[in-house]
Amino acid sequence: QVQVMESGGGLVQAGGSLRLSCTVSGLEFERYGVGWFRQNPGKKREGVSCIDWNEKYTVYQDSVKGRFTISRDNAKNTVYLDMNSLKPEDTATYFCAARRITPGGVRCSDESFRYWGQGTQLTVSS
Repeated sequence: QVQVMESGGGLVQAGGSLRLSCTVSGLEFERYGVGWFRQNPGKKREGVSCIDWNEKYTVYQDSVKGRFTISRDNAKNTVYLDMNSLKPEDTATYFCAARRITPGGVRCSDESFRYWGQGTQLTVSS
């Protein structure tokens, strides 16, 4: 049984930093890409950042480029999202998801991902 578990959300002031973690179990982790998505009530879920094999295979949403960094530790079956210079507009529920890596480059659209976590809330206060 595949399990995806996010952790690390919380309340932080604007300009602050936070790290989200996503641990995946029940599959060959190194063969799976992992993505971070976020969503606010009444809004569409959006891709934030995704990673395939390693840090050479990453994509970022334009609004987080230069502020967020995605990385993975295959020994721990974990993907991290390091978030710096946080803004109130980063406030959302953050979801982690996993998909089997396929040819054609990193994909960061939610319909490509099969396994999802329950989400973790990030609130950035102004």
